[in-house]
Amino acid sequence: MKLIGSHTSPYARKVRIVLAEKKIEYDFVVDSPWANDSKVPDYNPLGKIPVLMLDDDTALFDSRVIVEYIDNVTPNNKLFPAPNRERIEVKRWEALADGLCDAAVAALLEGKRPVTLEGNDWISRQHDKISRSLEFMAEELGDKSFCMGTHISMADIAVGTALGYLSFRFPDIAWQAAHANLAKLYDKLMQRPAFADTVPHD
Repeated sequence: MKLIGSHTSPYARKVRIVLAEKKIEYDFVVDSPWANDSKVPDYNPLGKIPVLMLDDDTALFDSRVIVEYIDNVTPNNKLFPAPNRERIEVKRWEALADGLCDAAVAALLEGKRPVTLEGNDWISRQHDKISRSLEFMAEELGDKSFCMGTHISMADIAVGTALGYLSFRFPDIAWQAAHANLAKLYDKLMQRPAFADTVPHD
């Protein structure tokens, strides 16, 4: 398999972590959809990363689709539970974490544009989403070892990826100080090679 993505994309990192946790070998092709010569639109009409190219040249896109596919094709280290209420809770965690990343990416991109009142309002709205998401995550996590209790799941990978992206792009958001339980979870996740080996960088 071939994964098309970048070292800065939180969505690509999430897929890379899952591939590592599942011990699946793949080729990582670095390509940014923002580059003028990007090949990403050739594989994904939405022009977004990551894209997972299967051995039969089928292109899978959207990180949530990709990670569910990966978890289904190998029986080891299951990250999603069987279809039931618990699975829905895991997917809710993932949706929340991805939404936090969406807000962070939107704020980052708007911050690169010329400063306007409308732009500042937009950035402020995104930061409000980030703050509310962090508070919700911290409350839901409570004193549990992992998002779903005693074992790692896709929920933790998604949350860890989102927290890592905040540390990378918005170090001024002191989420570790505000939410000690999230910081404890992230430190635990960073001890895993799948996380340590995929830290985002420019």
